[in-house]
Amino acid sequence: MKTIASVMTALAILSGGAGRVLAQGHTHLLQTPAEAAWGPAPPMLPSGAQIAVLSGDPTKAVPYSVRLKFPANYAIPAHSHPTDENVVVVSGALTFGMGDKLVKGAAANKTLAAGGYALAPANMNHFAYTTTSETTIVLYGQGPVEFKYVNPADDPRNAKTATK
Repeated sequence: MKTIASVMTALAILSGGAGRVLAQGHTHLLQTPAEAAWGPAPPMLPSGAQIAVLSGDPTKAVPYSVRLKFPANYAIPAHSHPTDENVVVVSGALTFGMGDKLVKGAAANKTLAAGGYALAPANMNHFAYTTTSETTIVLYGQGPVEFKYVNPADDPRNAKTATK
């Protein structure tokens, strides 16, 4: 069984030097949850969510990591993304379902508590919701982050333009 160090050494040799394997042009970051700089989530999410960018820029075609905080009884209707979406539940619980419509309580839905992980492949319709507690997740992947709601009427961006 290979150790991580031996795998990294092999990668460094194959790439012509450790600098190319490890140097990614990012600033070193250590951050506690209390140090997160929370703000309102982008308008592609229903109101009430908060976001804290950890690394990268979710609006650009680069790797990103963000924290998202959802209030109790929050729902994100059925949607898809053009890139894979990785989710780790940090606190609370988040229920996921697959399909073209948000259906709370469906037998196929799965609730993930703290430590749970979900991968939603690109272009797969899915939905998510919280129940009685606030929930925090870490979302990461390759940007840009975009939401394509199955039902355009569910897209909060459309509701805002309709009321202006």
